[in-house]
Amino acid sequence: MSFIEVRALSKVFKIAKHRRGALGALCNLTTRAYTEVRAVDGISFDIQQGELVGYLGPNGAGKSTTIKMLTGILAPSGGDVSVAGLVPWRQRVAHTRRIGVVFGQRTSLWWDLPVVESFDLLRHIYKVPHDRFRNNLKRFEDLLELRPFFNTPVRSLSLGQRMRADLAAALLHDPQVVFLDEPTIGLDVVAKERIRSFIQEVNARQGVTFILTTHDLGDVQKLCGRVMLIDHGKLLFDGPLKELQARFGGEREVVVDFSQDYDDVTVEGATLVSRQGQQVTYRFSRHALRASQLIQQLSQRFQLADLTVREPEVEHTIRRIYEEKLLTPDEAASQEAPSQEAPQP
Repeated sequence: MSFIEVRALSKVFKIAKHRRGALGALCNLTTRAYTEVRAVDGISFDIQQGELVGYLGPNGAGKSTTIKMLTGILAPSGGDVSVAGLVPWRQRVAHTRRIGVVFGQRTSLWWDLPVVESFDLLRHIYKVPHDRFRNNLKRFEDLLELRPFFNTPVRSLSLGQRMRADLAAALLHDPQVVFLDEPTIGLDVVAKERIRSFIQEVNARQGVTFILTTHDLGDVQKLCGRVMLIDHGKLLFDGPLKELQARFGGEREVVVDFSQDYDDVTVEGATLVSRQGQQVTYRFSRHALRASQLIQQLSQRFQLADLTVREPEVEHTIRRIYEEKLLTPDEAASQEAPSQEAPQP
């Protein structure tokens, strides 16, 4: 049995349609018609304990609706969900004691209280033993550098400080799974790196399962070995990030530093993108030419000082999938299921 099991999950919202009379006035006082919006449309997947999964898609794709059903905030219109053996919306109290949630746009802390007092309130709400709470707080204090603003009211924190405090709050009760919704939104480079390092540490050390939704694909590249892509409520891809890049990454680049000047540096099968002195950049299709073949051609013809193979950015790959419609729900359904072997904490 997988730690999280999702089977044919769907969520349909009914939205009232306003009818207008002859003079344009709204006319729906006695009868009302509805239109249905299928936010999540029959998706299925398994997540093993200790995985760190990126759940990605454009705005309106169904990411937040899926997360709300996994956390028990929403009940589905159809399908089944089990998280650590519990049905989230039916066993909500027991379920919420096992999970942590971080929403980048909202805080779970008390706005007018100092951070440390919010933590103490959470200790009582979750009935965390005092020794365990103290040990967790000390560890998170060191990893997230919380001490400088422990006694600062939440309303006075910077965005980066608040996100670090929210992460600590979500993990103080030792949840088995944490749902992260845009955890680094609006943060500077230093704050993002601190939060990413913290997530990696907790995942590796405690085996906590993380499900991450984000538009910052730097988060995905740094944290997630597995990604799921959703669009119009349907799951388009579920597998390793490396496989996504290999299948849909398109063109790669090789940057070469030559040991001397050459008049003609063209190479068959590759496009010369730029040349600055003895440094030349080539672009080639991963489906037409292997990097090893291109490197062999270069080394046979030229004296090389240095060489680097560059993959396309993950953001470029995912944007290409959506813009060029490289995956359809039918193609996604025919994919082989990804490996469900749980990573070692």
